[in-house]
Amino acid sequence: GGSKPPRSFRAEMQALKHLQLRSYNRVFGVGARHLSTTKEYDCVVIGAGPGGYVAAVKAGQLGMKTACIDKRGPAGGTCLNVGCIPSKALLNASHHYHMAAHDFKKHGITVEGLGIDVGQMMKAKEKAIKGLTGGIEGTLFKKSKVDYMKGWGKITGPNEITVDMNEGGTETIKAKNIIIATGSDSAKIPGVEIDEKSIVTSTGALEFTEVPKKLIVIGAGVIGLEMGSVWGRLGTEVTVVEFLDRITPGVDQEIAKQFQTILSRKQKLMKFKLGTKVLGASLTADGVQLKVAPSKGGDEEILEADKVLVSIGRVPFLEGLGLENVGIEMDGRIIKTNDHLQTNLPHIYAIGDAIKGPMLAHKAEEEGIAAVEHMAGLGGHVNYEAIPNVIYTHPELATVGKNEQELKEAGIEYNKGVFPFMANSRARTIDDADGMVKVLACKKTDRLLGVHMLGPNAGEMIHEAVVGMEYGASSEDLARTCHAHPTLSEAVKEACMATYDKPIHI
Repeated sequence: GGSKPPRSFRAEMQALKHLQLRSYNRVFGVGARHLSTTKEYDCVVIGAGPGGYVAAVKAGQLGMKTACIDKRGPAGGTCLNVGCIPSKALLNASHHYHMAAHDFKKHGITVEGLGIDVGQMMKAKEKAIKGLTGGIEGTLFKKSKVDYMKGWGKITGPNEITVDMNEGGTETIKAKNIIIATGSDSAKIPGVEIDEKSIVTSTGALEFTEVPKKLIVIGAGVIGLEMGSVWGRLGTEVTVVEFLDRITPGVDQEIAKQFQTILSRKQKLMKFKLGTKVLGASLTADGVQLKVAPSKGGDEEILEADKVLVSIGRVPFLEGLGLENVGIEMDGRIIKTNDHLQTNLPHIYAIGDAIKGPMLAHKAEEEGIAAVEHMAGLGGHVNYEAIPNVIYTHPELATVGKNEQELKEAGIEYNKGVFPFMANSRARTIDDADGMVKVLACKKTDRLLGVHMLGPNAGEMIHEAVVGMEYGASSEDLARTCHAHPTLSEAVKEACMATYDKPIHI
């Protein structure tokens, strides 16, 4: 007989993980019956947002006795309830309307009696929210045997959490490991009191019962531009006030400049007042008066609108969590963690918006899984250089890795390739050719350092670059990969060709 074929690396790793997990089960007594009246868990997650519920599900999948605590009730956190998901529902609905009002005719489609039913838009949004949040509790938690506790969780001891239950009463539970996944809250501006009716955060902007005549958006970041797009498409006169002299801080400047031009001059969705600071706001009989002035000093000015949206960013939500009870170390407003997402108490982990890094749902999800895997002795790692970021306007803006300014500041030599969607056949056939793909690669090795896209479906196309960066690909690797024709993704191939050599179609 022949010799036994060698096991694959993946098979070896899977076998090692099973051995480690069996060891973990013996140590922590997973499945053992607890005689104490106080419930004891291997892992308790505080927060049921994208990071928290994913961590809880993963812990359950690995055989840990797991509980997840959240005050909101419906799982999913800000993202599913009043953030990512509802905003995308309204972005989709408003895009349909804008297309019908402005683009159908040139495609030979005529529409009579076009109108807006804000109430129906909100119903469609709520249907999406309930379906997704209900699926977490009703399917994912049950399948992974996660106990979902609806209430306010507070750390009252190194291995103890007290929960003020929404339905009344208090319950104390024990935990061998704790994951803090409490997310973030909207940042506030002194002198601008939010009532979620006239002066709103993104939560209020998702609940308007009618289309405002005038909307002032404070902050030209992701949330401001997405919500500004929603209501601008439906007919609102939108003015965006930004303290800096540019929009989308952190985005590659070349991309950001073109993005601003498209939103303001071509689509005429919004006007921008850059380099402007907000001094205060007051309610009037007709809406809101906003007092502003140049950021660098100058005369004050009064702006008026029906509604004002405050979207200057988010801050970690850690109030009432009891961190001081166990001496959790902080780094300013965030929880200090090591490379394994552990706090100064090794059995207490923190993830997502509570710690350093971009405040993104998918970043929190990756950290949730990594924390649980580390907890179980299975490693666990997050590659922060390969986390994409997307702005879901139209066109979409998507990025991964370093931008050109960051590379210059770091003194890293690079090659740059740019390919416009105007030269892409699929973009031309659908008459949606604004934007471009920009690729940055190491001058010496050609390894991808950053990819930036502004264009139709950029939020989906970016993942080709994410996979490439995750596996250390060069721009030539992607350029020599066959792409179907005609597709928007060919713009990525051509931009990579422009990086290491020359593109074909420009």
